[in-house]
Amino acid sequence: MTRKLRCNAIALGVAVALALTGCSGSDKPADSSADSKGLEKTTIKVGALPVPDAVSLYLANAKGFFKEEGLTVNPVIITGGAAALPQIESGALDISMTNYVSTFLAVSTGKKIKLIADCYQAGPNTFNIMVPGDSPLKTVADLKGKTVLVNNLHNISTLAVATQLKVAGLKETDVKFAEKPLPEMGAAIKSGQGDAGLLTEPFITATQSASGFRKLADTMTGQMENFPIAGWMATEDWSAKYPKTLAAFQRAISKAQQLASSDRKQIETMLPTYTKIDAKTASVITLGTYPSELNADRLQKVADLMLEYGYLKSAIDVKSVIAAPSSS
Repeated sequence: MTRKLRCNAIALGVAVALALTGCSGSDKPADSSADSKGLEKTTIKVGALPVPDAVSLYLANAKGFFKEEGLTVNPVIITGGAAALPQIESGALDISMTNYVSTFLAVSTGKKIKLIADCYQAGPNTFNIMVPGDSPLKTVADLKGKTVLVNNLHNISTLAVATQLKVAGLKETDVKFAEKPLPEMGAAIKSGQGDAGLLTEPFITATQSASGFRKLADTMTGQMENFPIAGWMATEDWSAKYPKTLAAFQRAISKAQQLASSDRKQIETMLPTYTKIDAKTASVITLGTYPSELNADRLQKVADLMLEYGYLKSAIDVKSVIAAPSSS
């Protein structure tokens, strides 16, 4: 064989080998397993608060539930559902945790968002109005003219406080609300930036143990007993553009919700990995429940209470806000 023929044969052999390698199942691109599931988008950013409500997001990552669905989920810390809304609208986030009050308020102003999965339902002593141990405030009635810190204005926190004010014979306008992220709230109250704060776990337990805070009132009583608190939202456009990605997220989150609701130890192990709380505190905090399915009748309670307290100008049919189940 001449030198020219040998070179041609080698070149042909290399080309064939490269072509075969490109088709080989043993050398697939990193995304191929996800692509084989037909997902329109395989990597998504999901907003979440550093609180027990969001534990299923982290469980689904740790247990491989997202991976099984072909998804890579990158959690992003947010301060609240209202603050996260512009981020999902801009595309900075694909999906975000939200409280239902913020969601229905946004819908009432024309925002095109959908609830895609449930997240958290309150239990006793999971949303408490807290004050320093030496505070002169003894009852909710004492809050008149005082400053109450909340994570976001005009959301689940302010509504929860408003229901307690009503019982005490006060109106929401009888107190001043100011925003402060939950992790900073205890220190802000101690420094005089507020007289009281609506705190959730793990911050209730943390401020009690570290700073001697005490409970002024449990807001999850009366009208707000077993109140639906948080879910996962996406824009209508995103939900329509990525239906298979959405369905994959829903399946993984539902699986994680079931795990969280059946095994508290899973929650205790996970909390120190994404919140500023140690294992000892995680073992004693008070938790709500983790529903695995969105229930329109249950969520209607939120919208109806918002209408009663003037958060909504007209009634909302919650069924219209819930994303239709995917057959994918």
